[in-house]
Order: sequence, then C-alpha cells, then structure tokens
Amino acid sequence: MSEENSNPYDEEENKDINPEENPEHDDNTRELDDKIVPLSGLYENWFLDYASYVILERAVPGLYDGMKPVQRRILHSMKEMDDGRYNKVANIIGNTMKYHPHGDASIGDALVQLGQKDLLIDCQGNWGNTLTGDSAAAARYIEARLSKFANHVVFNPKTTNWLSSYDGRNKEPENLPIKFPLLLAQGAEGIAVGMACKILPHNFIELIDNSINHLRGRKVEFYPDFPNGGMADFTNYNDGLRGGKVRVRAKIVKVDKKTLVINEIPYGTTTTSLIESILKANDKGKIKIKKIEDNTAQDAEIMIHLPPGVSPDKLIDALYAFTDCEVSISPNSSVIDKDTPKFLGVTQILKTNTDNTVQLLKLELEIKKGELEEQWHFSSLEKIFIEKRIYRLIEEEETWEGVISAIDTGLKPHITHLKREVTEEDIARLTEIRIKRISKFDSFKADEIINRLEDELKNVEYKLDNLIEHAVDYFKDLKKKFSAGKERKTEIKVFDNINASKVIIANRKFYVDKKEGFIGYSLRNAEYIQDCSEIDDIIIFFESGKMMITKIADKKFVGKGIVHAAVWKRGDKRTIYHLFYKDGTGGPTMMKRFSVKSITRDKEYDLTKGTKGSKMLYFSVHPNGEREVVTVHLRPRPHLKRIRWDLDLGELLIKGRSAGGNIVTKEIVSKITQKEVGGSTLAARKIWYDDVVGRLNDDQRGKFLGSFKGEDKILTLYSNGEYRLSHFDLSTHFDEDMIHIEKWNPHHALSCVYYDGEKDIHFVKRFECEVTTDKRVSFISDAEGSYLDVVSTAHQPRIKIIYNKLLKATKNLPDREVNLADFIDVKGMKSQGNQLTKLKVKEIVLDHPIEGDEPWPDEVKKEEVNNSAEDDNNEEGSVEVEWDMTKKTDDGNPTLF
Repeated sequence: MSEENSNPYDEEENKDINPEENPEHDDNTRELDDKIVPLSGLYENWFLDYASYVILERAVPGLYDGMKPVQRRILHSMKEMDDGRYNKVANIIGNTMKYHPHGDASIGDALVQLGQKDLLIDCQGNWGNTLTGDSAAAARYIEARLSKFANHVVFNPKTTNWLSSYDGRNKEPENLPIKFPLLLAQGAEGIAVGMACKILPHNFIELIDNSINHLRGRKVEFYPDFPNGGMADFTNYNDGLRGGKVRVRAKIVKVDKKTLVINEIPYGTTTTSLIESILKANDKGKIKIKKIEDNTAQDAEIMIHLPPGVSPDKLIDALYAFTDCEVSISPNSSVIDKDTPKFLGVTQILKTNTDNTVQLLKLELEIKKGELEEQWHFSSLEKIFIEKRIYRLIEEEETWEGVISAIDTGLKPHITHLKREVTEEDIARLTEIRIKRISKFDSFKADEIINRLEDELKNVEYKLDNLIEHAVDYFKDLKKKFSAGKERKTEIKVFDNINASKVIIANRKFYVDKKEGFIGYSLRNAEYIQDCSEIDDIIIFFESGKMMITKIADKKFVGKGIVHAAVWKRGDKRTIYHLFYKDGTGGPTMMKRFSVKSITRDKEYDLTKGTKGSKMLYFSVHPNGEREVVTVHLRPRPHLKRIRWDLDLGELLIKGRSAGGNIVTKEIVSKITQKEVGGSTLAARKIWYDDVVGRLNDDQRGKFLGSFKGEDKILTLYSNGEYRLSHFDLSTHFDEDMIHIEKWNPHHALSCVYYDGEKDIHFVKRFECEVTTDKRVSFISDAEGSYLDVVSTAHQPRIKIIYNKLLKATKNLPDREVNLADFIDVKGMKSQGNQLTKLKVKEIVLDHPIEGDEPWPDEVKKEEVNNSAEDDNNEEGSVEVEWDMTKKTDDGNPTLF
C-alpha cells in the first residue's frame, strides 16, 4: 500500500504504546479493567438475584400472614373495593394489577385458588369443582367479595406496615395483620429456584384448639385435614418437614359382593384422574373390573361393578395398591421469615402465628387505649371549657395568639386532674366548638360520656394486664362464630402395608419348557402350569437337587432338567415339599420334608448335602402340608428278603430347605412311587385381629381370635344390630361400626337386648346364627327408631338396667340386674323375643365383656400347643421321626420307632 493511501489512524492504533511515555493511557486502561466482570460472575450474580426474587416474591408464603405476595395483594385490593356487594372477578383482577405487575393470568389463577379454599372469599357463580377437576368460568362471569371471617381477622390499617407499590403511586401492606394461623388452615404449595414449598391444609377447629393449648402451656398436636375427606395415615408426618410422608386413601364402601362405591377421594386427586388410574390398572391386568360409573355431583360417588369370581375385599386392597385410591404426599414446610427462607415444622408455625396474634391483639389494645385516653382528655377539657365559661375570655381578644393565650390562662386552674399537658392543638380544637353546642351543653351527659370512657379504659387495661386470657377468649370467639361446618373431614387411621403380589389379578398364563429349560408367559407351545401376574416370583426345582427362585418374565432361560416350577409367595409356610435324593454316587438315600419361606432371588440353592454326584430320586409338592404315603422300591439283591415297603411322610418332621434330611436306606433304590395322599398334617392357622389397622394377621399382632382351619368362620357384631360370618382370609375388610369380633362357634347363642321403635319397648332375644353366608344380617326389629342396646356371646350374659331417675314412676327404683340365660331360652333368629320392661330406661349395660368370662357347658378348653421350633427348620404340628440304621427287620429294612 502506498504512503498516500495509508491511514494514519491505523498506524497510530498499531503502534506499541509505552506506559511510561503515556501515563494517561495507563490510567484509562486500569479504569476499564475494573469495570469488566467475567461472564461467570455475571451469571452467578444475576442467577442469585433471580432465585432470591422468585423465592421471596413469588412462590413461598410469608410466615406471619401465610400469604404469597399475589394473594396478599388480591386481598388488599378486595378490601379496597369492598362495599358489601359482589364484584366481578375481572374488576378485582384489574384493580389488583395496580399492586401486582405480573399480568392478569397469575392474579386470576391465584384468586380462584383462594376462592376454592372456602375461607377468605365469598364466591358466586361457577368457581370450578375441586372434586371433578373442572375449571372455573371466565373472570367476567363470576363474582366475589370478602367473607365475614376475612373482614374479622385479616385487616386492620392501624396495625399494618405499609410499603410503596411497584410504581410508587399506591400503598400496599408488607404483611397483613392476620390474627389466625391462616397458613396452616389453607395450606400452600409452590416451586421456586432450588426450593419448594408444600404445606398441607389443617382443620380450622383443631388449629384454634391447639392455639389455645399453646397459650396455656399444654401440648400442641394436630394433623392435616383435607377438603376431599378420605382416610390418612400420619405416622410419618414428621411435623410437616422434609423427609416426612403422609399416606392418603379413598373411602371405599362395599355395597354388596358385586359393587363398590368410592365416596371420598384422596387429597390431590380428582374423580377424573382417579377413574383414569383405575381404568389404566384394569387395562394392564393388575385389577379386574366390569364397569365403572361416575355419579359425582355435590359429593363424590364412583361406582365400581365387579365381574363374577372377583373378591370385593381383595379388589379394595388392589385398588389401594395399584391406583390413585392411595397416594403418598411428601410435605415440605418452608416459609419466608423477615426476608429469609426457613424450614419450620407446622407446630412451630402454629406457635409463631399464635404468638404473633397475641402481639397484634396487644398492639390493637394499646392503640385503643391511646384513642380512649385522647377522647377522655378532650371530653374533660371540653367540659371545663364550657362549664367554667372560659370561652368568654376570648371576646376581647383581637389576635389568634391572644385567643390561645387567654384560653390557656383560663384553663390552668382547672386542669390539674388531666393525664397530660394541654397543647396548642387542644386549645385550637376548643375554639372550633360551635355556639349551638355550647348553648345545649348538658353537664350530666358529659359526665356519663367521661364515665363510659373511663370504664372502657379500665376494660382495655385489664385485658392488657391479662393478655393471654384475652387471646384465649379471642380464639374461643373465633371458634364460636366461624366453626360451623368446619368439622374434620379426613379420618385419621394407621394403614397396613398391602402386599401387591397377594392382591394383583393373575392376568398371565405361566408356561414351562422343561426340555429346553425356559419359563415365561409367552411360551405358547410349552406346558401350561397356572395363571400368574407380571410381578410374581417362580420357584424352580431341578433334577440335580437344586432350587432357585426368579422373577417371572415373558421368556427366561433358567436351566435344563426342570422337575417342578410354580408361582411362589414369600413367607409361605403352608406349602410343603417332599424330596428323596441319592447322597453322592455311593451314599445312602436321604429324605426330607421342608418349606421355603424366604430366599435371595436368582440364587441357586442345593437341597442335598452337596456331595458330588447327588441325584434327585423323588419329589412332590403339597399346598397345605398334606400327609403322603410313598412306596420305596429297592434293587433286588440276594441278601434282601423284602425289596419294597411303605413310608408315611406325614410322621416326618418338617425342617428348613438347608437340612440334610434323614437316611432312608443304604441299599440301592430302584424307584419311589406315590401310594396315597391324606389330610393336612399342619396345625390349624392361628389368627389375630389388629384393631389399630382393622385387619386380620398371623403375625401375633392384636387380639388372638383362635386357630382356624377348613370351614371355620369369624363372627363380627355391629352397632346397628347386625352380624356377619366371614372367612378367615387375611384380606377380609371389616366395617367401621363393628363392635366385636371373635371365632364363631355355631353352638354358641347370641343374646341381645334391643329397643323396638314401633312398640316403644325393650326386648330380649337369644338365638343362633342361621344365615351363614358372608353378608351382614340384621337380628333386631327393622321398625323406624329401633336400635341395639347390648349383645353378647357369653353363656350367662348379665345386664344392668339403669332406670330414668328424672321420671316420677322410676324415681326411686334401684338398678336391676338380669341374667338373660334365665330370662329367655334360645329361639329362632327371627323371633321378637320377650319384653324386658315397660318402664322408661336410661341405659342398659353389660356386666361383662361381650364374650363373657364363663365357659359354655361341656366345652373343653384345650391348651394351645405350639410345636414350631425356635429356628426356621420346623413347622407347627409335625412329629419328630428317628431312623435307626443299626436295627433292621427280617427283610433287612430299617425300623421306624
């Protein structure tokens, strides 16, 4: 490039700059470097600013008023618009936008959610349905106003700290002065940046009661209450903090053997989502239903119709296991306390809110006291000003200063009893009194006003001196005024853990290809074994004397030489296996009788002693521990006089799968064949009833009902005068109005006293259960107003009649004791019974527990013998058998003794 065309500025820019020669340029460079922020730093600062804003201003509620900013601004806006009439929600949203700069959609959604909580906002129109999940109508169609409760507890401009709105044109509250634990009553949910909040709603009445408990130094304990009702297990609630869990279940009622009704749904679900989850589980084959109907209107009502052959009790468990009929909620109690996020338990939140209410009440009283003192001061000053005719002193004054000075001088002799000095402002107010008022001044009425103010002051001072009792009275007044219809809806229960494998429908076909060593439910050309589910475990026995348990699959290779394969249930003590095997190539023949109750999945277990060359000779399975007789055939040899004999395996002790077994013979066994199978050798099944979870169990929890087998049944009695005979299946459900449960003895009569509403008489009847099907059967009169007094299964049931002492006819009558067995004989179940008394009765009570403490005649009480071994190798009711190889019969076979 030629010199003429060169750019002098380029030359200047490309020259090396020496800081020593140009110190001014060095200072500019340093200043520029100080302003440069790395990109990572910008991201860190901006992200923290954004995260802080979302946490503090959008998603997490405040500790003291329980409100998110948008909710606080909505309520403030509604108070600003409040004239007692309904306002269009669209107008409320528009007015709230003066305070909330985030658009109408967020305000509208928050307003609808507040309205659906049915506490602070009085709604009119279609505000949606929390049961069905239907959304609210458009904002221009629905209306709202503040509820009486909101006006009572939420607002007080005198105790509110005001801030400028985002544009500086208006004032908005920093916190609403709410005198109630509103955060816990409504609940809250929000997701911020790196932080979440989920506070569950609690019962209005229980919050008030526990606030009073806190004020009086008592224990504070309460649990969530959901508007949809249902049942909830709060065992792991953890005071609402992170790590806790609440299990919520729908209320499912068994109408009959073919129909179930869901009339209360879990919190966080809708009837629509619940039905979808049921249909999804049905499509996957986990449950089996015929039809489902949604009849929900004001209350939830979902009808489930069962196909033939499906147990309603098992289906209820399956609904809890595989659908949204049971949901798990993880609370996370986080709040904003003075611009700082904190994790506080609900108990601490209640105590803080209650203490804050006390401080607000104190502040209100102090403000009222100051106002009353000012009224008393001016009323007294006005009385002096008029009665002492001080107003005449200003007639000659021509200047304002002169007027003030004259009045001040005139008042001084009369103000010694006032509580504060008279100010120029007080004198100025006196000059504003009209002549008409002065002329009509009544000294007696003035004294009345001053006395009333003094009484009010004493009342306020008393409340300040007894602030805690005043707060207690305030909470009691809240409960009296606003608790109607706010009783607990969610029932507190302890749930049992449902084993999904026991209640899932067997929706697959289990096949085994013994030749190739495959199992699964897609092997259509293989041997069908039984129906199974997709979550079942399969137990497999091999010719080698080994065993394994593995998860079912569509097709799985497990190994060749399969002898037996079937669905296996963990903890199964009733299925007993019989095994004969050769111990090594030259060892004796062994036999063992065992159960498989627990294992490690996909681990191979050796059922023999592990000697090389061991081989299975005989194998059989007995689902209920049946007795089996087999014939042992020996290989003929010259010295053997008898080459076969029978063995009764029912006399052999049941041990664990790891036991080596007993020696059968040292001779060579040709074969072993089954001769016959008899009844079960296992003891009857011992059953308990756990009244905490309301379920049967065999884990020794709760009340022992007895040993059950075969056709044994359970008798349950109900408060409405019904009984039920059910099977001892552990999945059986019992209704909540049950008053007694026991093992049914068909020879034990029921004795009852009931009131006949039609005849206005108490009757006694004794009868045996004639209807033995699994349904509730009434045994008292079906007339309107009839009810059960007492019922007993005792042999000698005794009752006490307590007469009504308020009536003249029974005033002096002593209580009467009656032995029902002497009073009436056992008759038919439909009989009316004998009249007990014509006199008015206050109460009839049993003198003993329902089942009594006396044995029935000719009833032998057998001692319960538990033969189960301390280790895991024995089974109940088995007999130990020893085999002695040193003693032989004439044919050379071992002797059983």
